[in-house]
Amino acid sequence: MTPAQLRAFSATVRLGSVKAAAAELAVTEAAVSTHVAHLRKELGDKLFTRTAQGLAFTPGGLRLASRAAELLGLQDRTILEVRQAGSGRRLLRVAASSLFAEHAAPGLIELFAGRADDLDVELSVHSPQRFGALLVNRAVDVAIGPPPATATATAVVGDESMPVAMAMNCTPFLNYQLIAVVGPDHPLATGAAGGAGVRELREQTWLLGPSAVGRVGMVPSVLRCLGVPEHNQRIFQSHAAAVEEAKRGKGVALAVAFAVAKDIAGGGLCRLDAPALPARGSWNVLALADREEPPTAAELRRFVTTPRAIQAMLRGTGVTAGRFRPAIHVTLWS
Repeated sequence: MTPAQLRAFSATVRLGSVKAAAAELAVTEAAVSTHVAHLRKELGDKLFTRTAQGLAFTPGGLRLASRAAELLGLQDRTILEVRQAGSGRRLLRVAASSLFAEHAAPGLIELFAGRADDLDVELSVHSPQRFGALLVNRAVDVAIGPPPATATATAVVGDESMPVAMAMNCTPFLNYQLIAVVGPDHPLATGAAGGAGVRELREQTWLLGPSAVGRVGMVPSVLRCLGVPEHNQRIFQSHAAAVEEAKRGKGVALAVAFAVAKDIAGGGLCRLDAPALPARGSWNVLALADREEPPTAAELRRFVTTPRAIQAMLRGTGVTAGRFRPAIHVTLWS
């Protein structure tokens, strides 16, 4: 069983066809088929069959797909560690929810990375639903966002979700409140102190950041609780952009309370008392448990609970992307 064979099979599973896998790997379809044939012979399993609806994977094929992603991720991690050892530098790869990445990550990462001259931090934004698979596949070293539904990491293979025998360390470190805000000229601002009813809120235009995409997290939970229809939701590329629109009276925004405290105190925003709000959430650091956890991930988990780290996250440093080494890779939605 070679890495080339595993990459060919993994790409076939992920893309759903040998042709697509060959195109991604820049090889011929015959090469992919040969790699899969070798795996079938060695493992004594068909792995998948072709049907009118596409590829149908056997239980053994799904298990191999899960392990292949894990093994390939471990191989990439090993190559990275060897190169780092040779260059004398370390790299911590952090996945974060969009809400945490925008409001609290800059202060935390600047302070954490500044403690060691040999440490680079790479931050990427992902849906919390992907955290388990990213950690299992060693695509990231640590993930930060809402608490997981389970302490067991889950790998996603095609349309299947497969639990794997890998527990996660989960360290809660910062509680926050999600509130509804409007501009001072918005019709609801005059009655902000008295609150707004559910029916009235459903009819408003909701100005939302990228965390509204998906079903996991505080923002989707609040929207479901209030029953806000999709046609009344406007999603912006950042939560700050949504709040800026709210200041202009364009609608209702959901905001992290500490991030808009100054605007509320200065009269630039008005806080609404509404059903299901304020919503209380927490941010957590997730990493593979025990010996599977990289040392830098364990170091970050310990650091985030310190008073200095909490203050840096709440205060924010306004750090620019240029301060991160290497550059931050941000994907707000697919």
